[in-house]
Amino acid sequence: RSFTSQTDGEARVSRVLREKFPRASTIKVVDISGGCGAMYEIHIESEEFREKRTVQQHQMVNQALSEEIKMMHGLRIFTSTPK
Repeated sequence: RSFTSQTDGEARVSRVLREKFPRASTIKVVDISGGCGAMYEIHIESEEFREKRTVQQHQMVNQALSEEIKMMHGLRIFTSTPK
């Protein structure tokens, strides 16, 4: 799917993540619930995650999306640091 066909939910989540992780080199948000906005898969590559354990990285993402998460059924988070 191309960037232009992002759902409203994907665009909203992406916008929040860009604000919260300004140093992110990659942010990819995919609605994996068939477009209804119930479940998302998020991939973030950011310097902000360097020297943090995976659980800490995921906590940072959960904190950033605390309001959006209230309306979701599920969230898959994949975090990494630039190589």
